[in-house]
Amino acid sequence: MTQQTDDAPELTWTAEPTPTWDTDKAAAFSPAGPTVHGLGTPAEGDALGDAWWRAETGDGEVAAFGRLDDTWGDAEVLVAVVPAFRGRGVGAWAMDRLAEEAAARSLNYVYNVVPVGHPDREAVAAWLAGQGFDARDTGELRRRVTTRAATTAPSQ
Repeated sequence: MTQQTDDAPELTWTAEPTPTWDTDKAAAFSPAGPTVHGLGTPAEGDALGDAWWRAETGDGEVAAFGRLDDTWGDAEVLVAVVPAFRGRGVGAWAMDRLAEEAAARSLNYVYNVVPVGHPDREAVAAWLAGQGFDARDTGELRRRVTTRAATTAPSQ
């Protein structure tokens, strides 16, 4: 799937059949790093669990990654945007693609827990709220899986 707006570049969403840690992911997870997101300390080429996608520009430049870990009818989601693409709607676009992936799996909710050690915890939680996520007492932010994602254009 590709999409473009005035703020965001044209992007392609591609599944990674055998996801591994690489320099592009390291850049996207900067400055928080993989450990704060529960990914441990992977080395270049280490296999990653769950389902992963990459968002790339028309010229093949990696702009973001999305991860979906589905269990029991819901999915934990994670979006990591390469610093040069932050603030341009790429994260919202990737989050909507993850919601579409969850809908295709007939899941009920996508959720995220912003780790206590995240350097931009409050900003990320506010961004998720802006993406339709509701805060729960458990610290989890949840968004019901709907067809909303299919019609939402990048706006941040």
